[in-house]
Amino acid sequence: MATFQIDTPFLENLKDLIQKKEDSRLIRKFKPMHYADLAEIIELLSKDDATYVVKLLGSETTADALAEVDPDIRESILENLSAKEIALEVAELDTDDATDLILELPEDRQEKVMSQIEDDEHVQDIRDLLKYDENTAGGLMAKELVKVQEGLSILKCLNEMRAQAENVTRVHSIYVVDERNKLKGRLSLKDLITANSKDKVKDIYIPKVDYVTVGQEKEEVVKIMSKYDLEAIPVVNHDKELLGRITIDDIVDVIKEEAEKDYQMAAGISNDVEADDNIIELVKARLPWLFLGLLGGLGSVFILQDFEGIMSEPKLRNLFFYTPLIAAMAGNVGVQSSAIIVQGLANDIVKGSLFNRLIKEVGLSLINGFALALVIILFGFLSRQEFIVSLTIAGSMMLVIVVAALVGTFIPIVLDKRGIDPAIATGPFITTSNDIFGIFLFFYIAKFALGF
Repeated sequence: MATFQIDTPFLENLKDLIQKKEDSRLIRKFKPMHYADLAEIIELLSKDDATYVVKLLGSETTADALAEVDPDIRESILENLSAKEIALEVAELDTDDATDLILELPEDRQEKVMSQIEDDEHVQDIRDLLKYDENTAGGLMAKELVKVQEGLSILKCLNEMRAQAENVTRVHSIYVVDERNKLKGRLSLKDLITANSKDKVKDIYIPKVDYVTVGQEKEEVVKIMSKYDLEAIPVVNHDKELLGRITIDDIVDVIKEEAEKDYQMAAGISNDVEADDNIIELVKARLPWLFLGLLGGLGSVFILQDFEGIMSEPKLRNLFFYTPLIAAMAGNVGVQSSAIIVQGLANDIVKGSLFNRLIKEVGLSLINGFALALVIILFGFLSRQEFIVSLTIAGSMMLVIVVAALVGTFIPIVLDKRGIDPAIATGPFITTSNDIFGIFLFFYIAKFALGF
């Protein structure tokens, strides 16, 4: 399918039609559109224009689009809709998306909306999902799925599947349960259509099936589905009763959220904020890490003050000019090491002994440090700097690189073992600590080697 182009002329024409209330033309314009494109257009319109479009097109067209819209924009649109209008949108959504939409409403409106939904089973499913923490498998799952009992004949199984499939948008898997609704396995479509109509489900189902429990953290669910390349996974309780399923689209949303959060933490932003948040929220998210950076900078000032006497020595004064280089190398190496470890921890590929990991990092940093040290020595030769000074700077930088790599590796792993998000270790935290360590080591090694 070709990508739908939403450009300025298209939007201007759309706004003009809305302004003139050319409803029939608007409906024709939106009719062939995918709900994802409709969601993008809704985000680009003003609040009033977006509300007008949602009301005009009706819930059958806009429900899936609303589920894709940015939560803040969706919240503003929902404020303009009546409880009945929201109920119609909710009724068209799968239970996981319907529950997310309900959760965005104030508590008093939640009950008003659910009381307007005519499908009692849909309402009960939403109420069941509202009980679960949004950061668990229960908070991600949908109730819609296709399941059959193991005792059914193939013919009755097919009839049961047809009846259930009417309420399921996509049938990823067919789950097999016993008479107590306990998950037993899954059905292969090939085995199902090639089986004798008189055979039983229990004769052909596959007992091996991956599943998650309702209380598992969503990050664990992401790892399992990514590891086994699953498009959907069933969710069970501790008695292995089948409760629902999680599909790949929900996992993609979780991955996106986690990536955004880790990126912000790596940049030194402690809260989940966006560019259009108010100034107070942005200050609260950024200022603590900037304050940490300020303390690190002041620490470097105190270290440098201890060595201000070398400024009077012509041969040694060059050391001061190398402090930005040393601080930059320490910070860069630390961030590189921590970024790789954080990524590995997120993908669950950091295994084995911490000691072996640190030894590997030392070897890598020695190779990198040696290559960079040769460049420093060559630069010193070309700038007619005393060889002993160049050698001291190069050696100091090698040690600083090794220490920075160890800090960048060690801290994220320790934080992860203590249940703290290791992404917090990257960015300002690692950079600031390595700046201080780097400058400290640089001058004390130079003092020892050059005897000042």
